[in-house]
Amino acid sequence: MTIVDSQVESDLIARTRALIPDLRARVEEAAALRRVPAENIALLKAAGSLRTVQATRNGGYGACMRTHLEVVASLSEGCAATGWVVGVVQAHSWLLSHFPVQAQDDVYGEDPDAVVAAVIGPRGTAVQADGGYVLNGFWPFASGNRNSDWLLLGGVVRNATGDVIDEGDFLIPTSAVQQVDDWFVNGLTGTGSSSVKIENLHVPGHRFLSLPGLIMGNSPGMGAHGDDWNQRCAPVPVLALALTGSAIGIARQALRDFPGLVKGKTIAYTADDQYSHPLTHIQAGNAAMLIHEGELILFNCADQIDAAAREGRELDFNTRARMRLDCAVGVRRCLDGVEVLFHASGASGIRLASPLTRAVADLRAINQHGLLSLETNQELYGRVVLGLEPNTPLI
Repeated sequence: MTIVDSQVESDLIARTRALIPDLRARVEEAAALRRVPAENIALLKAAGSLRTVQATRNGGYGACMRTHLEVVASLSEGCAATGWVVGVVQAHSWLLSHFPVQAQDDVYGEDPDAVVAAVIGPRGTAVQADGGYVLNGFWPFASGNRNSDWLLLGGVVRNATGDVIDEGDFLIPTSAVQQVDDWFVNGLTGTGSSSVKIENLHVPGHRFLSLPGLIMGNSPGMGAHGDDWNQRCAPVPVLALALTGSAIGIARQALRDFPGLVKGKTIAYTADDQYSHPLTHIQAGNAAMLIHEGELILFNCADQIDAAAREGRELDFNTRARMRLDCAVGVRRCLDGVEVLFHASGASGIRLASPLTRAVADLRAINQHGLLSLETNQELYGRVVLGLEPNTPLI
């Protein structure tokens, strides 16, 4: 069988964790470049970190979603930008297993370490033509596209008379898109999440994946993976969870950084030692528990996705809807915990050199992602709990 054994996954996590010091040494470089440094990408390829959930037929490990979270969290302890990019690249490598086999071979046939960036949402427009599609559009927030070989770009599909007949994702070589240098942000600065655009590009028919078909479980690549059980994971929970691992790593590292930031300090306008003061202990305990809650929620979500896929069991609709909220709540708990540490660090926390300054900015950026909007997901799940129609098909 091709199911990856636990020792292989443990070794992958260990190789990934060994990268943390090198990644940490280039955090400032990533921010200045506004993309992941090439040296980081080379390390990731050598460690196999990009291929965690990639199908084994495509040169990947076919690992579980728990391992995915741990790999991404580990990288984010060193460099949040690198961890974020790896999280989404892994999701795209997983998503490619559902494309027609010819498309999978286009990407991985010669290079199993090919980097695939994406904007999954249907922001472009495609018209059927000549056995394929003519694609136009503008896609912002294409995380990692400046380090990528390929892109998955979402769009609606229209027939010759202009009627919308489908929506999904198109596989495009990065060399075929125009990159827009507009990534000037406060948070996840080093992810290279600039915009891309396309004008009248012909896309072969085999490089399209229907999103409704994927959600319904009848994607063209589904039957090509033998015993790779992780390709049976529920699509929307996978794509949502892939956005969360970096929040875990950022929060873990912030909690480690905090003691060194308060040792030797007095509480402002008092003579009290901050490190030994009960208030600091309460703040540290509160922050640690919020971060712990976030981890528990997210790893539990991963375990439920894995268990259903292993057993060949479909996750029910209500559980999938709850998982979207799980992901939003998990990253918010991580942010809330680090916000406690940030405020406890006092005025020194606003210095650019403070690790909490970047941690808060990065976590706020993660929480701003549309799929992780807490209030939107609360409304969605609340509607499902009440027996009403959901406000989105992405469940």
